Amino acid sequence: MRRFTIFARSVALFVVVAVLSQSTSAGEPVVTSPHAKFQPLGLKDVRWTTGFWAERFELCHKVVLPKMKEALLDPNNAASLINFRIGAGIEQGKYVGANWSDGDCYKWLEALARVYALTRDPALDQEMDYWIDLIRRTQEPDGYICTQIQLDPTKSRWERRQYHELYNMGHLMTAAAVHYQATGKKSCLEVAEKLANYLYGVFSPRPKELSHFGWNPSNIMGLVDLYRVTGERRYLELAEIFVDMRGSVPYPRGFVSDPKLWDPTPGDQTQDRVPLRKESYAVGHAVTGAYLYCGAADVVAETGEKALFDALTRIWHDVVDRKMSISGGIGAHHHTVSIRYDQVHEAFGLPYELPNRNAYNETCANIANAMWNWRMLRLTGDARFTDVMELVLYNSMLSGMSLDGTRFCYANPLARLNGVERDPHDTLERWRIFTCYCCPPNVARTIAATPTLAYGVSSDALWVHLYGSSELETDFPQGGKLRLVQQTNYPWEGSIKITLEQVPEALKSIKLRIPGWASGCVIRVNGAPLDAPAKPGTYCDLRRDWAKGDVIELELPLKVRLMEANPLVENAHGRVAVMRGPLLYCLESCDLEPGVDIRNVAIRRGAQWTVHPGPEELGRAIVLESEGLLWPGKPWDCLYRPLVEGEPKPIRIRMIPYYAWNNRAQGEMLVWIPID
Repeated sequence: MRRFTIFARSVALFVVVAVLSQSTSAGEPVVTSPHAKFQPLGLKDVRWTTGFWAERFELCHKVVLPKMKEALLDPNNAASLINFRIGAGIEQGKYVGANWSDGDCYKWLEALARVYALTRDPALDQEMDYWIDLIRRTQEPDGYICTQIQLDPTKSRWERRQYHELYNMGHLMTAAAVHYQATGKKSCLEVAEKLANYLYGVFSPRPKELSHFGWNPSNIMGLVDLYRVTGERRYLELAEIFVDMRGSVPYPRGFVSDPKLWDPTPGDQTQDRVPLRKESYAVGHAVTGAYLYCGAADVVAETGEKALFDALTRIWHDVVDRKMSISGGIGAHHHTVSIRYDQVHEAFGLPYELPNRNAYNETCANIANAMWNWRMLRLTGDARFTDVMELVLYNSMLSGMSLDGTRFCYANPLARLNGVERDPHDTLERWRIFTCYCCPPNVARTIAATPTLAYGVSSDALWVHLYGSSELETDFPQGGKLRLVQQTNYPWEGSIKITLEQVPEALKSIKLRIPGWASGCVIRVNGAPLDAPAKPGTYCDLRRDWAKGDVIELELPLKVRLMEANPLVENAHGRVAVMRGPLLYCLESCDLEPGVDIRNVAIRRGAQWTVHPGPEELGRAIVLESEGLLWPGKPWDCLYRPLVEGEPKPIRIRMIPYYAWNNRAQGEMLVWIPID
């Protein structure tokens, strides 16, 4: 019996390898994640046509990416393409930029590839070819590549984890996988495979001296991305090793003499105090944490490991139930102390510690939150993860970029008030170049990736995750072609129409996401309403024999909602935030009469709101107006004083989408506003 079992396993392994070895369309993944509820569509399968995301995708193509190249060629910027010209021997000079510069350049390259996949713009193809050639020429013969080590004779490989080698390498592997899928070319993929083979040789033996390496673990996601397009099992194995390494060796406390272990903020800062499978709390740097959770979720999608999934679920609840801003932002503190008394920065705080004016909420952390929720959605098919992902995309991701796509911000606070010091990363004006340039290319690649987040497919179902005017055309998993058109002016309007233009025989279900806020939505199929109302926060399973010409109509009620926070969030006590659909709104002082103190403005209970397009300078975004209250006050010159007596006066207030703040005159801003 045992011999038969071994034989059966050998046959099964042979079949798997044979399947992975079969030729596929150029650039298409050869591995389908076996433990995911659905598979994402290809880079070329979905395109935005008109409306909100179509406008931003076009902006990314025509403005963001070329302007970003200018910034990446500026020697004063923290991320610099110049290093690859030096590394390839085209220029002479010293290394330019921060330790993580390479990774941020690779994110820009990934964005180019995603946009090229849909536009087929030959200029983008030539741009990628040029830089990939320089990257190839910069790479060492053994596969190592990290320009800030290669171009600095005072540094050595794997000397200190703060050098961010694995962060840089991880983004290279992801960019290479995306480039291969977009173009079918192996030029960048071969660089990434050579690098991954080198990393396997270094880390697969689990050397003790490297047990704490991997400050910001984009390398885990990158290895799984590489595994999915090559089928090389060692890359998945190495990704698992990097997950296992986190917290596997107790991090020393106190003075550390070993330079490989020295770190001013050890342990919880990089989620390295407790093994991930035993962790229940989100601690430390919010980007490194969310990247770790993303990588672990990618591993679960391939292995199905329950212990790892359970840990991710516990940590997710800690974040979403106790540590996430209403904008979807995470990492509320620039500097704080973890629950295990480690010094941490750009970090999660204690439960319900969610400041407004000092909210850090780095753009990269917010994007990482969306990335993590996308992966948790794939593992579960649970719409609560889509809700968080969408919340981030429309609010704390998009707030990181100016409306014209040329300038950016690092921190995303929930209040801006004059007369007090700001965090150094909370700049008065958005910037073109910066001392830490990780956020701009992250915004670019996220906008470029939105078409791939809109839909998914499983054996007999189409999943509809995000709403926006779009066209979908894809080969269905069980055979046949699926083509549909979605028409909507979402998020400004709640009417959505999906028309099936080509239907494979295997399609039996369309899983339509009903946002958690959409109480009272209406669904009609070919004009006939559903018998039972759809439940908010779920995927409504529309199951029938679908045919060409079938039409699904969804009406989402875009009511203005006044949101309150848990009383333990002391910074929001007695205040409300305003939302409409997926959008968070804020009040800017430039929309108030001169001399009005924004801190004395209150929202009325039961306020009636008017909804209309805003000015051109806001991109005609929908603004909300209502009659509020202005309480009497006077300038402050002390810490405490007697209450200023008097009755409030009516005042007209205008709220704008949070993503659009800080695009006009400098001034003050509030998300959480007193209610009366």
